[in-house]
Order: sequence, then structure tokens, then C-alpha cells
Amino acid sequence: MPEPLLVVGVLVAVFVGYNIGGSSTGVAFGPAVGSKVVTKAGAAGLMSVFALLGGWTVGRNVIQTMGGDIVPSEQFTLATSVGVLFFVGVALLVSNRYGVPASTSMTAVGSIAGLGVATGTLQMASMGRIVSAWVVAPVIAFWLCAVVGRYAYPYLDAAFRLDAAENGLFTWSEGGRVAHPTGVNDDATTRQFVASALVVAIGCYMAFSAGASNTANAVAPLVGGGYLGSDVGVLIAGGAIALGAFTIARRTLDTVGNDLTDLPLLAALIVEVVSATLITVLSVMGIPASLAVSATMCIVGLGWGRATRTVRANDALSGEGEAPVSVGSLTAERAETPSDVPGIGEEDPEDLAAADLFDPATVGRVVILWVLTPSIAAAASYVLFSLLPS
Repeated sequence: MPEPLLVVGVLVAVFVGYNIGGSSTGVAFGPAVGSKVVTKAGAAGLMSVFALLGGWTVGRNVIQTMGGDIVPSEQFTLATSVGVLFFVGVALLVSNRYGVPASTSMTAVGSIAGLGVATGTLQMASMGRIVSAWVVAPVIAFWLCAVVGRYAYPYLDAAFRLDAAENGLFTWSEGGRVAHPTGVNDDATTRQFVASALVVAIGCYMAFSAGASNTANAVAPLVGGGYLGSDVGVLIAGGAIALGAFTIARRTLDTVGNDLTDLPLLAALIVEVVSATLITVLSVMGIPASLAVSATMCIVGLGWGRATRTVRANDALSGEGEAPVSVGSLTAERAETPSDVPGIGEEDPEDLAAADLFDPATVGRVVILWVLTPSIAAAASYVLFSLLPS
């Protein structure tokens, strides 16, 4: 019979995974559900499969880092494992209850770091590598998307003209327990089918990256301490993520749950591809990181880059031009063909000064919380584990 504390640890791990599934499903499949390409149940099913795939493959590297590289694995007794998972669970609970954008990965690392400081076992080299990645990755996300926004976005928008079908691609059954398509919407075009396929494919990619990065947040302490095998830990986390995807994710999918869905479809796809790729690369390196942080910086970078097309680089350097920085510039009217796109410095600033897609004050609050949440977790963890007997 398993120890009662181990049962508690597994239940807390399931709670963490459950909340990860609830929040990440909206990020990955909000655009697909919002454009009526897949149902909420379909999104949950895809999330379950691809998050498990990400955890089963790339996610093992992150489990290794969090379960034995930040502090030695022998530090993860049952009591400390439950304590670390408790802090992650509280951060998720606050995030879901009050809409505070807490980073699960950062909170988990902060909790483990607090344990390491309290016991004098923190591996500074590993911690420094993680923190460096937290600083560098958002900067890379911003500038990659800024370059795309300034030099490529209007041409891509004119060339591909990605639009979701207003009434969806399919007609759906009415009533019954499970909705299913009954036919094809006659108004949907081939281009819209291609756009919708891209939305679903990239949603699956984001689900994969979310599973790769977040599986460790649920089970790394228990796996690192040897209380769960790696395979069992990944399956437990994957099952918990699936449970969250099929239940509480419905609420986030109702409001689509993230700023991506306020963007034009092409912009959302660019943001998703860049942010998911960054997180996947970091996960391959064994570094836990926040998908929400990368995605938000991609949104800001893409909008800023698009808005700066009103000013040539040499004019900006000489102080003769001033570029608006409205992210709403992404909603500016597109050119009919790539050849019709005005050159840099030729666009009217008023055409790009559309309403902002989010409040800059809110973005500032989010950035502060990205720093504050893991710091508070580390401090609280230090206090707790300093009081526990060695």
C-alpha cells in the first residue's frame, strides 16, 4: 500500500496537470475553436494527444533538469516534493481564480530554487543557465517577430490572405450529446480550408510544446525523488492535462482565453509558430520556460515591427521620423497584392494607428508578475524548507 504522503503528492501533481490542461488548451486551440474549425471536445482531444506526445519525448529533458539538476535529486523527499508541488498548485489556483498570469514553469523553478538555498544544495550553474534563458528568450521572440512585422508581414498578408470562414467550414448537428459535422459550408473557399488546416496544425504544435515544457511542472519532484518512474510520471501528467482540457478548458475556450485570438489570423499563426518553436527548443535543452511570456512578446514585437514601417531606419536614427508603436497596426487594411504594398517610409501613420489590441498598462502588470511570481515562490519555499527538519 502506498504511503499516504505519496498519495497526497500524486493528487497535487494531478491538480497541477489539470490546471495546466485548462489554461494551455485555450492558448493552443483558441483560434481553431473561435473560427469554428474544431469543437471544444475536438480541441480537448487534440490537446490530450499532442501534450502527451510532447511530454513523452522532449519533456523528459525538462523533467531531468527540474528533478535533479537544479538541486540534487536526493533533496526531493516526499515532504519536499509535496511542498514544491503545493506552491505550483497555489500559483495556478490564483491564476485561474483571479486572472493573474502566473507562469507555471517559473513558479516551479522558483520553488525548487528556494529548496536549494534552504538546504545549501542549489546548483548555481544550472540555475544561471535557466535564468539566462528566461531573459534571452523573450528578447529573441520580440525581435524575430519585429523583423517579420517590419519587412515581411504586409507582403505575407497580401499574398496569402488568410481568413477564417465567417460561418465555419462545416454545418454541424443540432442537439445530441456529441456535435458532429453534417456537411460542408457552401460559402467556404479553398483558401479558407487551407487557412483552417494551418490553424489546427499549428494548434497541435503548440500543444506539443506546452506538453514538452509543462509536464515536468506536475511530476518532476516525484520523479526526481524516485517515487515515480519517468514513464509513469509522464502518463500521470498527460492524463491530468487531458482531464483539464475536457473540463475547465471549456471556459477558457469560450472567451478564447488569450490575446492571440484578437489578432488577424496570419498574425496569430506567426505568433504561435515562433513562440512554440522557442519553447520546444528550450525544452530540448532541458530548460523550463513560459509559453505565455514568449507569445506575449511575439505579439508586441510583431505589432511594433509592423507599425515602424512608417519610418525609414535612417530617418529614425537622425530623429526626423517618429514611429507609432500601436499593436493595432496589425489590423490595418491589407494590400490587394504584394506589389501593392507601400514601401517602408511610404505608409501613412494614421493607417497604422488602429486601436491597441491590449492595454500597455496591463502588459506592464504582466511583466512585473512574471518576475514577482517566481520570486515569491522562491522566498516562500525557502522559509518553508528552512523550518522543515533535515
